[in-house]
Amino acid sequence: MRENRLYTDVKGSRSIATVLLCALCLIVCSAVLPERPPTKKGDPKRVYLIHADELRYDKFKNNGAQVLTGKVEFEHDGARLFCDSANFFEDDNCFEAWGHVKMLQGDTLSLVSDQGFYNGQKQVMEAHENVVLIHRKTRLETNNLIYERPFNIGYFENNGTLYDNNTVLKSEWGEYHTDTKMAMFYFSVDMVEKDKGRQKMHLTTDSLYYDTRTKRAHIVGPSNIVSGKSHIYSESGYYSSNTEISILLKPSRLENQGRTLVGDSIWHNGKSGVSEAFRNVVYQDPTNKYTMKCDYGHYEDSIGYAVCTDKALAIDYSQRDTLWVHGDTIKMFSFNHDTDSVYRVLHAYNKVRAYRVDVQAVCDSLVYSTLDSCMTMYGDPITWNMNQQLVGDRIDVFMKDSVIDHAHVIGNAFSIEKLPKEKCYNQVSSREMFAFFTDGHIHEAQAKDNVVTVYYPEEKGDSSYVGLVYMETNEMRVFMDSVGKMSRIWTPKADGTMYPMSQIPPAKRELDGFAWYDYVRPLNKDDVFIWRGKKREEKEK
Repeated sequence: MRENRLYTDVKGSRSIATVLLCALCLIVCSAVLPERPPTKKGDPKRVYLIHADELRYDKFKNNGAQVLTGKVEFEHDGARLFCDSANFFEDDNCFEAWGHVKMLQGDTLSLVSDQGFYNGQKQVMEAHENVVLIHRKTRLETNNLIYERPFNIGYFENNGTLYDNNTVLKSEWGEYHTDTKMAMFYFSVDMVEKDKGRQKMHLTTDSLYYDTRTKRAHIVGPSNIVSGKSHIYSESGYYSSNTEISILLKPSRLENQGRTLVGDSIWHNGKSGVSEAFRNVVYQDPTNKYTMKCDYGHYEDSIGYAVCTDKALAIDYSQRDTLWVHGDTIKMFSFNHDTDSVYRVLHAYNKVRAYRVDVQAVCDSLVYSTLDSCMTMYGDPITWNMNQQLVGDRIDVFMKDSVIDHAHVIGNAFSIEKLPKEKCYNQVSSREMFAFFTDGHIHEAQAKDNVVTVYYPEEKGDSSYVGLVYMETNEMRVFMDSVGKMSRIWTPKADGTMYPMSQIPPAKRELDGFAWYDYVRPLNKDDVFIWRGKKREEKEK
């Protein structure tokens, strides 16, 4: 019995000692290992340490971080993170990393740097020094980058460079969205596009959105684009590096070899040199001294071709006096475009009105060539010079030394000179007619074939009229004095009658087809836009 009791006492003592030893071990362990919140296996919110060659831990050093060295690897919610060494703050679910820091997300995104800090709670990676973000074929380089995984955004605030195929984009501050593949760059933005190593396009601005999928840049601030020989300024619009097409909004300006195109909006193809402009359009060529204005324009700079419609106006100031031409449609053709002997031909269609100080015109269509300084009018043309009016089937007006030199009227020619006395007009009608000018004033008129005239000769030394002369002949030359008054008439043979002023038959005062169209005459450069057609009864004539 004693032996059994002794065995029981010894056994009980060993049990107590074992319990005390376990309690002591728990106390020691609690002093060495940090307290950790319970985690579930596979919890996506936790940062997991996958591998490290060496792990050291001292609760009172490194702010309680686990010090990891040698091929360190973490995993967090589908992302893998690597570095040479790290301080792992497991309780805070974050770590600091040094040396060959890399974050891989799927097989499309990698972020490398020399240093980094990863916050698992916010899923944010802060990369520092020699940062490179690669997303598919797009590469972003900077020194400091913050990448927010929940929003798929990487942004920098101290200069960055984005490489996308042949496009290089730089700025002081910017963002790159990996979900939409959109880059948003601000402050000192510089975009260069290269082709076979040579610069093809250069864009500078303060704000730019660039879509790496469509290769399209969205201009959202004052911007300058240099592409080939073209220089574009715009404050809003789009530029596609694939097609070299620019869509410019707000008032924008396009320059090419000295020529300038301005409009509320412009479409420009850099490859073909074709442009279209809309509303408040102004096309200027200072070298050749002409301007075109309209609300819609089509331009081809490579061949010097332009078309204007909707309030179309052509202004030629290559001569001493400026010529203003308006029509429903105006076309400009340039010849010998790339030589010093360039000249232009202007075509105007439908309801054409032209104004110059020394000559005004109205017709259905007009052609003006700077090669011979000739303005040809078709479709019921009318021209005026001072108190002279010319009408015919076709009228050619030639300029010389910046002033009108002579005019040629072909078919149904009719010349009218309005006299100071009311309802008195000198008139000549014929098949063909010429008018010659000196210093912008008519000094001689020639009429040929079926010539019919009525005119009022004046008393010598007096401005009173002798009477009215009605004459028919085959050829006539009329000479004017320095102020444009008829001084004498020459004709080889004529049949005519002279009527005293008091005995003029009313039917003889006006030739068949007579009409004075002064009410449709352009009065100034602004009046060319106001169309005034002929009266019905005169149109029938």
